[in-house]
Amino acid sequence: MSKNTIITILAVIGGIVMLGWLLKLSFKLLGILIGAAIVIAILAGGRKLLGGK
Repeated sequence: MSKNTIITILAVIGGIVMLGWLLKLSFKLLGILIGAAIVIAILAGGRKLLGGK
């Protein structure tokens, strides 16, 4: 195996690891955003039911 082949394999593995980490992070953030949107929707709906603005 040449040095370039080893570097390429390590770069690909590193890229896959980084991609997995980014996906995990984005799904956590997505969950937080969805939760916040649900809370905001419930609050907005509650205000309408109570006759607020």
